[in-house]
Amino acid sequence: MANNTARLCRIETLIRSRGHVSFAALLAELEVSPATLKRDLEFLRSRLGAPIEYDRDLNAYRFGSAHAGGRHELPGLWFDEAELYSLLMANQLLSSLGGDGLLSRHLQPLLGRIHQLLGSGEGAAAATLMQRVKVVTALRRPVPSQFFERVSAALLARRRLHLRYLTRGRSELSERDVSPQRLVHYRNTWYLDAWCHRAHALRRFALDAMEAATVLDDAADDVPLAEVQARMDAGYGIYAGGRRRWAVLAFDARAAPWASREEWHPEQQGRWLGDGRYELRLPYVDDTELVMDVLRQGEQVRVLAPPALVAAVRARLQAAAALYA
Repeated sequence: MANNTARLCRIETLIRSRGHVSFAALLAELEVSPATLKRDLEFLRSRLGAPIEYDRDLNAYRFGSAHAGGRHELPGLWFDEAELYSLLMANQLLSSLGGDGLLSRHLQPLLGRIHQLLGSGEGAAAATLMQRVKVVTALRRPVPSQFFERVSAALLARRRLHLRYLTRGRSELSERDVSPQRLVHYRNTWYLDAWCHRAHALRRFALDAMEAATVLDDAADDVPLAEVQARMDAGYGIYAGGRRRWAVLAFDARAAPWASREEWHPEQQGRWLGDGRYELRLPYVDDTELVMDVLRQGEQVRVLAPPALVAAVRARLQAAAALYA
């Protein structure tokens, strides 16, 4: 049986598409009891303001005069139950932004509506769902909500941003104007892909490394999204730009069953070796993050190629071992 939310939307859709629908036809379509259908129709009329009327001549329900001449849309947002649950999960993702900016002012009314819709359903209440589903964000790098809001506003309004930005690797604080292209969420923090007008190139900026962000009146320069994807998604992890190379990793027989099911990169290539090991080939342009992920596997993986990556992993392992000599 359909949940209440999807059923109410189905009633509205049937009447809109057919012009008028009899009580018997609604019962057959929805597979509910007459009492349930009567409650749904009353809820649509009295609580949601839908102009549904019973026409005696047609012996059917239709939209009344309030709907004449235009497409009727029920107030609120209409999703099925699975989509509502997905939005609640997105809420957990965005909750890391804090409650002093975008989330509290713009998302809380939406979340309240979602809770109301789920609460009227026959499944678990929204509050119960949130208690029983936990999103673990280890090593989270929180993003100040004011920066997320300003970056989002500039991205959607297609305006340039003036940034004061800390480049961590060089401990360098710089100022630059950028044209936002897209937001990227990766490993518990947010990044902005933007055209940097100082470097005259696409660059990726971590929102948590922004010291200041100001939305400018100047229109943003648009870079085709296909070009953004080609340049920024070719590498491994969050690192982009540079010459593309291929890493070859070999997982031992203990780790092989798990490694064969993992996605390290969308373009990865894997094959089983005769001795029970699993070989994984994947592209990268900067070895920083790839080296860290290899080190997390400990003795269960060995880098086979290229030599530069082998040397980088060996150097890190030797430096770490020296701390415990």
